[in-house]
Amino acid sequence: MSDENQKYKVQNLVGVPTDYSDENNWAHLPENADKAVDTFFIYPTLYFNPNPTAPTIVPVDDSELRAAVKFHYIQAPILFEDMTNVYEPFYRQSNLCALAGKDHDELVSFQRREQRTDVYAALDYFFENYNDGRPFILAGHSQGSEMIRLALCDYFKEHTEYLEHMVAAYAIGFSITSDDLKMNPALKFAEGADDTGVIVSWNTEGPENKNEESAVVLENAISINPINWKRDDTYAPASENKGDLIPVTKPGSLEAVDFNEHKPGLADAQIDLERGVVVCTTLSDEYVTPLAPGVPNIFGPASLHTSDYPAFWENIRENIKTRIDAFFE
Repeated sequence: MSDENQKYKVQNLVGVPTDYSDENNWAHLPENADKAVDTFFIYPTLYFNPNPTAPTIVPVDDSELRAAVKFHYIQAPILFEDMTNVYEPFYRQSNLCALAGKDHDELVSFQRREQRTDVYAALDYFFENYNDGRPFILAGHSQGSEMIRLALCDYFKEHTEYLEHMVAAYAIGFSITSDDLKMNPALKFAEGADDTGVIVSWNTEGPENKNEESAVVLENAISINPINWKRDDTYAPASENKGDLIPVTKPGSLEAVDFNEHKPGLADAQIDLERGVVVCTTLSDEYVTPLAPGVPNIFGPASLHTSDYPAFWENIRENIKTRIDAFFE
């Protein structure tokens, strides 16, 4: 372990952390931290380069990564902006094309390299220099939520004092498992819409993904229904969905139109308790953002991974407010 990492309580970090005292290494910082709650957001996999010479772990100064992160802000982090101060660090992340073919154990092991080092260093800097003791939300998607899972089971085990101020952790688009909770008794999974200090998680799939491999669905995964906020398999029809923010794609094209158009609920939701995912049956192909050409599909043929946030946009927005209000009560 390098000398630069000696100050971190978590051991076996790989490499030298990115310097988070440099504001250029933050994708987003609030202009004024005038909200009562902070959000620490970890972006999903946004680098997809199949070229054999492309990096497997992408440097934080990569212009392609930085542009993608900036564009992604309106697709998820902005959800938290009205109610919280949003902090989003650039971190070295895995090239999606480098993850193809890895089983779950290999994938998690790979994420414990420079990716983990950067996320933990950013958390350290956030708590020591930005947060000022305010309640906070952790949030992410996909690879970002995988990093939240690692942090909850590792970083926060060494920083349990921070958990007292956690409103919730929205680890959406990567599995939290019952084994995670058994091994980490300080962690709690959400049981309803208004409990606090809890983990909120789900993966969205079509029913045809039932027996398919998915890089984000782990054994013993657990989910909460983002429409009715129940843990059982009670069906929530699309009529109860408060609204989506889903880009409409033209047939045969990746061009999205009317991305910012809020729509009445299009997605239904029901938990498959055996697989531990949220099953949606009502989203037609025009509302599902396809993967870019050449990008390996590691999520299964009926995955709705790109819809985890957009399909339940207004429900998530309302839930953020509900949990913040409950925290202060």
